[in-house]
Amino acid sequence: KRYVRKGVPLEHRARVWMVLSGAQAQMDQNPGYYHQLLQGERNPRLEDAIRTDLNRTFPDNVKFRKTTDPCLQRTLYNVLLAYGHHNQGVGYCQGMNFIAGYLILITNNEEESFWLLDALVGRILPDYYSPAMLGLKTDQEVLGELVRVKLPAVGALMERLGVLWTLLVSRWFICLFVDILPVETVLRIWDCLFNEGSKIIFRVALTLIKQHQELILEATSVPDICDKFKQITKGSFVMECHTFMQKIFSEPGSLSMATVAKLRESCRARLLAQG
Repeated sequence: KRYVRKGVPLEHRARVWMVLSGAQAQMDQNPGYYHQLLQGERNPRLEDAIRTDLNRTFPDNVKFRKTTDPCLQRTLYNVLLAYGHHNQGVGYCQGMNFIAGYLILITNNEEESFWLLDALVGRILPDYYSPAMLGLKTDQEVLGELVRVKLPAVGALMERLGVLWTLLVSRWFICLFVDILPVETVLRIWDCLFNEGSKIIFRVALTLIKQHQELILEATSVPDICDKFKQITKGSFVMECHTFMQKIFSEPGSLSMATVAKLRESCRARLLAQG
């Protein structure tokens, strides 16, 4: 755990992620499965949905440009298409393109990217990308509960302004901080995500909020607080990935998977009751 928290060297990252996440075991147990998925029955709706997002995925990264050879857009399309066939309950959902894109850049391997995406979407982030997105909605509420307890002044402001957490943080959760925080910081967060599970997302979110509490508390309206939440993911604090990673394990205090599980249970029940 300590080794991973200090950051996995780039050249070992793909290997380490594959092992920690269980993706390697899945791939070994299912030889040829990925290629079968690509050969599967066509699904025009799925194909169109994926195609629509291809040009929006890292337009500034030369490797994803159509003019580059080899262009990673094709690889990205294959990984997302295979995943849509593999997990038909989810199919394809916006946000998955960014995650798959990062996995491809790190692994440089289409099949490994598919199995890592499966580990994230299927096991580490349950129900974030299903049509009802219940897991995502639940976790946004869980963050709200954690803020109320750990950062009561921010919690009170949110209630006073009547702001929904989904307005502020849904992209943090859906994109796992891709295109929100600097690349190196995101990779360090993912090192821990594959090793310690989804509670890392709460640690990152709580640290960003706590570190910028004074700025957030200046907000006097909903647009104002939305703007502040855009500001807190920029600047030197998030650029210094080493210090930032130390902070996410010290600032929020203790946060066990058991605590998260309990909060998820009560928040999910509340959401289901609201219908």
